[in-house]
Formats: sequence, C-alpha cells, structure tokens
Amino acid sequence: MKTSLSRRSFLKTSGGAALAFPAIVSAEASKRVRMAAVGCGGKGWVDLNGAARHADLVAYCDVNISANRKGGYTLVKEKWPKAKGYADWREMFEKEAKNFDAVTVSTPDHMHAPVTMTALQMGKGAYTQKPMTRTIHEARAITEVAAKAGVPTQMGNQHHSGLGYRTVFDVVRSGKIGKVRSVHSWSNRPVWPQGIDRPAGSDPLPAGFDWDLWLGVAPERPYKHDTYHPFKWRGWFDFGAGALGDMGCHIIDPAVWVLGLGPAKTVAYEGPKPKKETFPAREVLTYRFKGTEHTVGDELVLKWWDGGNKPPFKGSHLDNDTQVPSQGVMFIGEEGTLVCPHGGMPNLYPLDKFKDFRRPRLDRLDHYEVWIDAFRTGDVPNSSFAYAGPLTETVLLGVVAARVGAKDELKWNSDKLKFENSDEANGFIREKYRKGWEVEGLS
Repeated sequence: MKTSLSRRSFLKTSGGAALAFPAIVSAEASKRVRMAAVGCGGKGWVDLNGAARHADLVAYCDVNISANRKGGYTLVKEKWPKAKGYADWREMFEKEAKNFDAVTVSTPDHMHAPVTMTALQMGKGAYTQKPMTRTIHEARAITEVAAKAGVPTQMGNQHHSGLGYRTVFDVVRSGKIGKVRSVHSWSNRPVWPQGIDRPAGSDPLPAGFDWDLWLGVAPERPYKHDTYHPFKWRGWFDFGAGALGDMGCHIIDPAVWVLGLGPAKTVAYEGPKPKKETFPAREVLTYRFKGTEHTVGDELVLKWWDGGNKPPFKGSHLDNDTQVPSQGVMFIGEEGTLVCPHGGMPNLYPLDKFKDFRRPRLDRLDHYEVWIDAFRTGDVPNSSFAYAGPLTETVLLGVVAARVGAKDELKWNSDKLKFENSDEANGFIREKYRKGWEVEGLS
C-alpha cells in the first residue's frame, strides 16, 4: 500500500471543507492570529506554546499566579513579557476582548464549557482541551453555538492529527482487515486516586492560589492539599470525568471517526460500586451503535477498559502470547485485527498474513497549526466542535453509566438528549452552576 493522504484531503475526510468560514477570510488573512490563553500550567503550558508557534500571545490567565510547575503563570510572564497576565479569565475577556481572536482553554474539565461558551458568544475561536465538556448538556449546547458562531474551533485530542490514528483510518477504510466486527479501546489510567471518599478538614491555601476561582462553577468545598489540585481533580465528579473522560476522546476517537459511528444506542457499566464523589478505580463500559457501511451487521459493539482491565483476545486474530500496549485500540475485522498503541503506529494480525504490509505515507500535521490556519484559510479544523462535540457526548454517556453504576443497559435517545430508562442517569446530563457563575446557554 503506497497511498499518500494530503493535508487538505485529510481535512475533508475529517469533516472539513474549503472556505467554510468565509467571514474570517479577508484581505487581512495574512496577518498573525492574536491569541489568549486560559490555564498556563501542565497541559496549559503545552497548549499555549503549541498554539503560540503559529499565533501571537497577547494575554493569559491562571488562578495560581505564583505557579511555575510544568510551565505556569510566572514562566509565561518571563517568556512573553509583553503579554498581559490575569488571574480571572472573566476579567481578561472583558479587558482584552478587542485584542485577541482566539483562545486556548486548558483548565480542569468543569471549566471547559463556561470559558469556551463565553468565548464563542464573543465571536472568538477556541481550542479546548479534551473532553470538550464535563456534561452531555454542555457538549450539545456548545456544539450548537459553535455552528452558529462560524469561528474556528478545535478540541485538544491531538492524536486525531497524528500519524498513528490517521494510518488506522486509511488502513481500515481501505478494507485491509475487512468489515469491522467489534472494537476495544483501553487505558492504563487512572494514574490519580479514584474510588475514594472526601477527606475531612481543610488546609491553608498556597501563596498566590485563588481557590474560589479554581472552583469556578463547581459547588463550594474546602481546599485540601494534594487532593484536587494539581492533576488529581480528574477523579472527582465535580471537577473531572475519570479515566474514561480523560482518555476516551483520544482512544475512542478512532472507532467513531474511522467507522463513521453515530450516537450510541445503549451503554452499560461493569465494575465496583461508585463512591459518593469519585469515579470507580476500574471500569468496563459496553457501547452499542447502529452499524455502518464499514461494520459487520446492523450493530457495532465497542468496549472500553481502564484501571488495569484489558480486552480479551477471543474473537480476534491475536495469539494468546501477543503483548498488547498499555493503552490502545483494537479493530477486529472479518479478515484481520488491527491494534494501535495510543501515540504509536498500528500493526495487523495475524502477523504471517500481513508480513508484507506497508503503512501508507502521510503528511505530518500539527494539531495547533490546523486550528490557527483555519483563521486564514476558512477550512474547518479536523477536530472542530462539529465533530468533537458528538464524540464528547459519546464518551460522557459512559461517564454517566459509571457514575450511576449502570449494570443494565442505559437506553440513549440522542434526539431528546435523555436516557429512556433511568431518571437517575438523566440527573447527570445537566448540572447547576454555582451562584454567581452562571453562563448563558449552559446554566
């Protein structure tokens, strides 16, 4: 196989189309895009630097103005001394609105939607970390508003632009393994605490850290050192979406994209009983989708495994002694099985049958550049909210199933945005924002 998928043809297969944003393509299209950043540490540092290779940073904010862990406010200030720094993103939006065109949103999950929705309503393009939102209602609302806003958007599932998943797309769509019978996606996460209870008491706040701003739309609770911030917030219902929410938008992405899957019909959970405020330490989720032209039969089953759970080889073309990666995706087809490590390149099984297999040659893409280029070209980015919104909804269906411990299948009605057979699960589709943090269209 010696095909070559060009950048533009790839954008089209990802849902992009030339000049989809004609309003932003003008005589000034050659000017540098001006960007702001919400969240400067950890992944925020990565996103900020990635986007700023292609745009001019004019403003940034972080609730911890003393942080320099894996980046942070103080290091941004040193690297971009002309950019203006803030602690509160709302103040930055108010004072700098005329000075930026685009914003990176790299906060804990519970603040993705409030910041992103506000940006879209102001006519700003947004690059929002995965999962795009923490709740299903937020995902649907932002998808709809983004479609009307007509500005470039991109979710931070950067492997969608990577050679590995794009190779998976090319190989499976070419029919190399035949039509697909089932898919397994798995992760070795969580690598943070889950399945725990809230600790008692409170701790002094670190200097320069605004806990109220960090909580944002979430209910008030005392600050506890090394419990929520940094990074460990992912395991808590109020702030994150667990291992599935963290990695599903990466590792479920190939199945949804390659197979052209629509909304899931049902989802069910296997694992320990959830705690009151945190996700289970180990999960298995079973999704059922309507079949497509790329699948066998009228239904496709996708299973998600995390917390040390891995898929069995039964029904695949793998030998029992095959070593599978710690994170990855497996497509079981009529004629063979494809396994792609997360962040790696796919292999086909049985190995003897595919010993002469050659991967297609693909152009390299920069996920941030794809987004920034859209301000000049009008192309729809490959993981725009038109695609990323429904993908996020799919992931969050499993998050809700795990949260309620749904051993029996939850029946999902995407048109009505509700589960047909669980009032408890419906209670987590949309959640209230803390008083004073309401956002139009979300709360």
